[in-house]
Amino acid sequence: MAPADKAVLRLAVGLGLAVLIAYGLALSLPYIVCLMAMVVLCKPGPPIPPAKAVVIALLFAGLLVMGVLMVPLLENYALAGVLLTGVILYALFFFGIRTGNPLTMILVVAFTLIPVAGVADQALVTAISVALAVGIAVGSLVGGFSHAFFPDAQEPAAKAAKPPRPSRETASWIALRGTLVVLPVFVLALTDPSFYLAAIMKTVSLGQQAGSTDTRSAGRELLGSTLMGAGMALLVWFGLSLWPNLWMLMLWIMAAALWAGARLFRVKATPFSPSFWSNALITMLILLGPAIEDSASGKGVLAASAVRVCLFVGVALYAWATVWLLERWRASRSEALFFHHS
Repeated sequence: MAPADKAVLRLAVGLGLAVLIAYGLALSLPYIVCLMAMVVLCKPGPPIPPAKAVVIALLFAGLLVMGVLMVPLLENYALAGVLLTGVILYALFFFGIRTGNPLTMILVVAFTLIPVAGVADQALVTAISVALAVGIAVGSLVGGFSHAFFPDAQEPAAKAAKPPRPSRETASWIALRGTLVVLPVFVLALTDPSFYLAAIMKTVSLGQQAGSTDTRSAGRELLGSTLMGAGMALLVWFGLSLWPNLWMLMLWIMAAALWAGARLFRVKATPFSPSFWSNALITMLILLGPAIEDSASGKGVLAASAVRVCLFVGVALYAWATVWLLERWRASRSEALFFHHS
């Protein structure tokens, strides 16, 4: 079996187990647990060893404390709090680009969700913090389990050369783009935290995706992946409505992970990048989770989901416009400097 095939099976089995654990044990905010588990499962390479998982958990705990400390600053000195948040987001994006660590997304999600939740309700901070931490633990657990069933072959030969890291200038520019995508939605979420929490998670994934795309493909990548994720969520929801129980939820999400994972890991060639399919899976989980909660509480699922989809599309259009404007400004600046030196 090819390594890419094993990666697809690990993603599907791991995500299915995460759904079974999160929803079967009725954990707080189970879709956030599944989202964090999916980010861990998409990490290339071997599963996270226990010692490294402890280090990541300690770093993560420190960031959560820092996020909680931002709440009084945002409540009493809003401008200073927003500016400090922008600086920290820029630093996190820059660190993630320079190191190539996909787990940086978890740190950005934590640092944006926790302050927004703290402005709304301190109890929500606890619930989100627990969901994020449990999601990392569940992702490490199911990742190790799926690796045990579908291990990669041991290759004593020389390792393949890693792609060169972006230069500091390139990393700075990409981090700036990601920060400008996330920060306005973060400010908007402070006005109505309960409504924009899902949008924050969507925007973080768009911010990372905006850093890896160019102007020509930005619309297809950012808006197309959002619509693809919405379509996947709709199909899973209609399939689940035929027989609504935990096992069917697990199987339908595993089927979606298999279909998208085959394209994410290049088992099936598509004109879209891996970040397109990763973002589509993230969008599907963010839409399905609140829809399941709305159904359990008796709210109108389709109307609320339509509002979320429109919000996500609006955020994707804003991210596209931001990338286009920044790249046009950069190109005009470079052209002006060229003629000046000439």
